[in-house]
Amino acid sequence: MKIEKIADIYEVLKGRTQKKRLVVAYANDNHSIEAVYKAVQAGLIEGILVGDTEVIYRVCEENNYDVSCLKLVQESSDVKGAARAVEMVRNGEADVLMKGLVSTDKYMHAILNKEKGLVDPNAVISHVTVMECPTYHKLLTVSDVAVIPCPDLKQKMAIIKYVTRTAGKLGVENPKVAMIAPTEQVLPKVQSTVDAAILAKMNERGQIAGAVIEGPMALDIAIDREAAEIKKVHSPVAGDADCLVFPNLESANVFYKTCSKLLHARLGAVLAGAKVPCVLSSRGDSVDTKLNSIALAALLSE
Repeated sequence: MKIEKIADIYEVLKGRTQKKRLVVAYANDNHSIEAVYKAVQAGLIEGILVGDTEVIYRVCEENNYDVSCLKLVQESSDVKGAARAVEMVRNGEADVLMKGLVSTDKYMHAILNKEKGLVDPNAVISHVTVMECPTYHKLLTVSDVAVIPCPDLKQKMAIIKYVTRTAGKLGVENPKVAMIAPTEQVLPKVQSTVDAAILAKMNERGQIAGAVIEGPMALDIAIDREAAEIKKVHSPVAGDADCLVFPNLESANVFYKTCSKLLHARLGAVLAGAKVPCVLSSRGDSVDTKLNSIALAALLSE
């Protein structure tokens, strides 16, 4: 099934008889509890909340949440809560991880722990966003807006793998990937254009399979067919990209927040590269975005 809208992910998950089990690392905040509770009530997942159960009970009572539909695991501190949630994933007690009231550095430390974490040696962790933008004709898969400040060539290869795998889960066959740069010309002094050209050539020669990669490609050419025609750029990716790989975190993050705040795009995002999808919610994310992220993580879970 090809997923054309974020809402379609919900329908796919509702149709599953076996729900994925999501565990929240230190779920002591109302936002995390609300998002997980709504996801459980919508039939998307099973929810496990690791944290101070007294606090969790109080939040549920104040908001009239039926706590009986959630599994609670007692841990008194954020560090222990994050470690316990990761341990539950490692032990096969949960399929998806989500950040609760724990700082990003502590959350990431638990995931990246060499002995007890969720990352294989030399693995690349990256942030992948699925975006439903009202001004674009299909879903976009975008990376990396939150984790890798300035990815090198090897990291960009991993990012391509993650965005194309995600697009594949959305039902896209042979995703069209645009390597975003300031221009479609290869400029030796602009590293993003050089890397993009190398990756496109590697794809052409079969070194990177399962996608059509084009680059360097300015953003307007990637998402606007008319702009591509005016600039005489002829490519199956031009104006019809499924995936956008940005050259650095700054450009990707600005694009993400512009689409979110100005265009009111619907978003869902996960950390890719760990043994399971991990939801990394921002304090500024809406409940809708957190719900979408939970749904996306459940969809991507093997």
